[in-house]
Amino acid sequence: MRELLLINITGLDKPGLTAKITAILAGYNVPVLDIGQAVIHNHLSLGMLVEVPKESASSPMVKDLLFCAHTLGIQISFTPIAGSEYAAWVQEQGKHRYLLSLLARKITAEQLERVSSIITEHNLNIDTINRLSGRIALEQSKNQSKACVEFSIRGTLKHENRFREQMLAITDTLGIDIAFQEDNIFRRNRRLVAFDMDSTLITSEVIDELAIEAGVGAEVASITEQAMRGELDFTGSLQRRVSLLKGLDEQVMEKIAGRLQLTEGAEMLFHNLHHLGFKTAILSGGFTYFGHYLQKKLNIDYVYANTLEIDNHQLTGKVLGQVVDGKRKADLLELIAKKENIRLEQTIAVGDGANDLPMLGKAGLGIAFRAKPIVRECAKQAISTLGLDAILYLMGFRDRDNLLFNQHTPQTA
Repeated sequence: MRELLLINITGLDKPGLTAKITAILAGYNVPVLDIGQAVIHNHLSLGMLVEVPKESASSPMVKDLLFCAHTLGIQISFTPIAGSEYAAWVQEQGKHRYLLSLLARKITAEQLERVSSIITEHNLNIDTINRLSGRIALEQSKNQSKACVEFSIRGTLKHENRFREQMLAITDTLGIDIAFQEDNIFRRNRRLVAFDMDSTLITSEVIDELAIEAGVGAEVASITEQAMRGELDFTGSLQRRVSLLKGLDEQVMEKIAGRLQLTEGAEMLFHNLHHLGFKTAILSGGFTYFGHYLQKKLNIDYVYANTLEIDNHQLTGKVLGQVVDGKRKADLLELIAKKENIRLEQTIAVGDGANDLPMLGKAGLGIAFRAKPIVRECAKQAISTLGLDAILYLMGFRDRDNLLFNQHTPQTA
């Protein structure tokens, strides 16, 4: 009859501790069936499920482990595990696995309680919780801090829509973002990231800036807001807005480009994406002049946007060629992926407006970034509390992987 023991070790971490414990087990030729170790604030928690060979009695082994624990100043406990219990545990490995990312400026107990309660309500099991963000200094400004913990969840989710609705309902009241995705091979195997430009890569809507210079700011801003909420047809609304810019001097575009503000985290995100070999794209309902300006600034591979017609150094109030609307964005995402020999499951799309929903839905990971309510409700993932670099968390990267970690100074475009 097999003898299975769950060994739990806790205490102050110190070099060589795991080596000394496993050296004793090695002396008894013990197979290790499962192992997990975590260190929080220099305090260790180590668990091992072992099988004691028939030729090795557990009593001498336990005695040696207890003596070793005493000399190291740590606590150790032993729990017998029934064979049937182990068999049931093995059979659970075929269940679906999910990853839930909790993002905020600062993690609180209330946030964790609300999230874990919803997980429990849906009969899912939390296997691990890991911190992906760096350590936060106590004196650090809340506006500069960022925090992310990732839950590894196991089980069968029978009511996914209800689960997502419940999670979305607590995000605003708690000041957090919650991303929920299937744990599969594509999660850390993304290769293409496509961005909307206005109010995503940059903090403003360029057409509103052009309208201010043309003296029609209020009228254009109203149309823009309705279009981004999905209340107006994008192509028609774009043509209406551009027509109001007729006669504007083309030199104004250079002036506006010089004052554009990059969204928080944009520079850090792109630096890391390029280092990791990602392809990047701007798929925008905005304008090519500003897209190409950002392309040079951030070393972006592809830019697709709308071209303003210019005659005699003045805007004519017309757009040249096919308008980049929501459908066109989704088609372009697929086109670029095919050209780069990348599966759609390996793509990420990021945007804030209703015209971004088609590409967010087509991408392997679609993220509504600081988006309008209708977009947040329709997109599977949403980020509103942190900057663009928080996308790295959803891809499974930790702050210690980031090449520009801790550089949070505001950047202008």
